[in-house]
Amino acid sequence: MENPDSVIKELFERRERDFLLSTVRVTMRTSLENIDVGDFTIGSVKESEAVEFPRWVAEELAELNLAEMQEEPFESEVSKALTREKMLGSPQLSSLNPDFYLKLRRRLELIKEAVGAGKFRREDYERLRANCYDLIGRRLSKLLALSSSLSGLETIGDKLTPEEKIFFSSSQTLSKEWKRALLGEAV
Repeated sequence: MENPDSVIKELFERRERDFLLSTVRVTMRTSLENIDVGDFTIGSVKESEAVEFPRWVAEELAELNLAEMQEEPFESEVSKALTREKMLGSPQLSSLNPDFYLKLRRRLELIKEAVGAGKFRREDYERLRANCYDLIGRRLSKLLALSSSLSGLETIGDKLTPEEKIFFSSSQTLSKEWKRALLGEAV
């Protein structure tokens, strides 16, 4: 059996590259003309103009306070997801956006760095981190329960992120092997 840890890590790395290359809308806080950001060239953009850039460019511009990303703050996305998960009993799962965990990882890393630089309060970071742990724990618990039942990926796959699909499939395989080893028959 392939090491699930390396499969998940490789999936995160590949998906994060794709995520960083996806476009995101920003509102310019200042005008720019013919600026190179890495290997990407920004032509002429005016202050308050809404434009789309690859996410990695948008994040750099936002960090330099040259643009503002037009996305819902991730902290509220986590709170909403956690609230939905709490409202649904086990083994029901709410849907998450496919890029949810990518945003989660990036936001936690960004805020952790900002705390170190004095740009963000440690309490806010700890609150977000605790909410993320709570959400992940609830979803993993539900996924484990579902993986040991007869439910297949086809019944819940539309509610799972790509990372959760791999976790579910791996858990289901292990659960079947465990039952087969204990009961001595095909499950």
